Order: sequence, then C-alpha cells, then structure tokens
Amino acid sequence: MTDTILLQGIVGSTAYGLSTPESDVDRLGIYAAPTEKFHGLHPPVGKHASKVTTHPDITLHEVGKFAGLALGGNPTILELLWLPSYEVKTLTGESAVEIRQSFLSAKRVRDAYFGYATQQFHRLKNRGDGSFSADTRKRTAKHARHLRRLLLQGFFLYRDGVLPIKLDNPTVEIIREFGERVALGDIDLAERTIASYSDNFSSVKPAIPERPDEETVDRWLRRVRFARWREEVAPGNF
Repeated sequence: MTDTILLQGIVGSTAYGLSTPESDVDRLGIYAAPTEKFHGLHPPVGKHASKVTTHPDITLHEVGKFAGLALGGNPTILELLWLPSYEVKTLTGESAVEIRQSFLSAKRVRDAYFGYATQQFHRLKNRGDGSFSADTRKRTAKHARHLRRLLLQGFFLYRDGVLPIKLDNPTVEIIREFGERVALGDIDLAERTIASYSDNFSSVKPAIPERPDEETVDRWLRRVRFARWREEVAPGNF
C-alpha cells in the first residue's frame, strides 16, 4: 500500500502575493500512511512523518503529525487550511478544512505568530545595523517581510478567527518597504511595529477559544485512520 495525499496546495510567498522572480513555488500537503506502517520498527511519527522534496519544493506531513502541529498553532501548517484553492483535495482533505476552527486556541496563536515574530525581531536587532553585505541585506529583508506578514496574519486570525492568505496590493507594498527599511538598519521601525501589535493583541477580545477543540480533532483523526484501514482491507487488496 502507498501513502495517500489528502490535501495539497501552494503556500508561501506565491500564495501571499509576495513572490519575486527569484521565489520558489512551495507546496504543502497532508497524507495518510497505510495502517501497516504503524506496526513496524519505524512508524510514520516524528521525523518519519514528513516527506520533503526539492525541485519541485513539496512538504507533506502524515495526518497525525499535521494534527499535532496545527493544534500547536504552527503558522505554516494552519495556512494550508485557509488556502483559496487546492491542487489536491479529497473528501477527507476537505473534512480537515471543515474543522479548521477546532485546531485554534488564542494563546497558541498569539505565541506562534506574535511571540515568534518578537523573538526573531530581537535577533535582527542584535545583528542589524545596515552594514552587512548586499547579499545579507537581501536575506534580512526577506526575513523581515516574513515576520511582518506573520504579525498581520496572526492578529487577524486572533481577532477574527479567519486567516487571510492573499494580501492586497497596498499591504504587499507596505510589507516590502518594511523589509527593505529593516534590512538597511531601521530597527526603530521594527520596534514600533512590535509595540503596535502588542497593543493590538492586548486590546481585543479573541474570536477563538482559549483551548482547541481536541475532541473534534481526535474524532476526525480516528475517522481518517478508519477510512484508510477500510480501504486497505477491501476485497482485492490482499
């Protein structure tokens, strides 16, 4: 038996509208491993539960690992559930999208988006004085854009319970300018942005609960496992 891809779509800068001619096209997906693989020496859990390829750039997570990462508020994982379209979407994959609110919790979303961005900006501050090479500035600008986008998306998810993926043109330009200014040493801009989002997060009542709905996620995961097993034991599969 082979792995079955349940959901797959284009993520990253292409999905956000932030891509450049040099950007790669990144794909992310969920797969269900055959039941028999869970009974061997190396079941598809932990590091064995992800498959990564380059050219094309595709990352696939086994459904159990995906559920754990989503419950933890992992931004890259969560965005898969809010894409406007998919390259692969089975009925089981669609059911993951249908329960996407169940993975959310206010504290984990705030920590994963705002907390991570704050930590990374502090690292930029310690090394960013605008004196690095052009190549380093380019990488720093990209990293700063990534963090600025995380702040924006995380706040909307926290406040509204909806994760925006495709950014409008004015927002794209704001994020691009932010990245360039930070890369040139405008650390004060980064600090003001962090302070502003700190106020934003603190001043609103989150639209998502304090705890994720693990019971719903658990039922969903069990249904996925059962459906996979039933497919494997169907007549003709022995």
